[in-house]
Amino acid sequence: MARPAPLVMGVLNVTPDSFSDGGRWLDQDAAVAHGLAMAADGAAIIDVGGESTRPGAEPVPVEEELRRVVPVVEALAPEVRVSIDTRRATVAEAALAAGATLLNDVSASLAEVAAAAGPGVGFVAMHMQGDPRTMQVDPRYDDVVAEVVAFLRARAEAAVAAGLEEVWVDPGIGFGKTLEHNLALLADLDRLVSTGFPVVVGTSRKGFLGRLLAEADGPDPEADPVPVEERLDGSLASATWAMWQGARMIRAHDVGPTVRAAALVAAMEDERCPR
Repeated sequence: MARPAPLVMGVLNVTPDSFSDGGRWLDQDAAVAHGLAMAADGAAIIDVGGESTRPGAEPVPVEEELRRVVPVVEALAPEVRVSIDTRRATVAEAALAAGATLLNDVSASLAEVAAAAGPGVGFVAMHMQGDPRTMQVDPRYDDVVAEVVAFLRARAEAAVAAGLEEVWVDPGIGFGKTLEHNLALLADLDRLVSTGFPVVVGTSRKGFLGRLLAEADGPDPEADPVPVEERLDGSLASATWAMWQGARMIRAHDVGPTVRAAALVAAMEDERCPR
């Protein structure tokens, strides 16, 4: 039997300062409409976040994060599966109570919160070195792939021990990683896949793609990174690579094109591994 196409998680930032779309969906009605539009384009999950985790971002008061995300989760949950993107237990608990069924945790520390929410709730453990304010100051590893894989395996196994049946792992591209670290993780993504936990990858519109695309445009080392709004080709190329290496979910801003890319990867996988 053919394996289903990788899932696409649509990014819904209910923030004024996210790196790609900050401010566009801060209004509740606009956020809900965009979430429904991404679902119509094929997103299996809408990932609602109320605190920017871009490099250098400052923390948001808990009350403000709650104000941003809970009404949006409540409105979307009857129509589409909703994930809450947070590193705070209070926000996670409120969003799960409001109808979210997946906790996307950039701190990889909230498995117990997801488990306490009851059956049907899943958990994504992501790797991040440091926190958003400091993570890109000077990230260093002895062996980035080995360290990230070991960290995520341990967090995922702890989540299973806590009682969770649906546990995903995310290498955290761009979260405390240099361009070279990001490329190493993507190149050896199969090592994370081999843990047996389903892998989520989010490269969409990220800064390292802007740098790589600028290099692809010409040999000028002083060239500015390609702007966020011009990174679709890099986002799709990196997502396709990740899916081909075994990632089972892609976190994306541009849902429609990513869904189509996932369908093509599934068709090629079916040909590579015929029934």
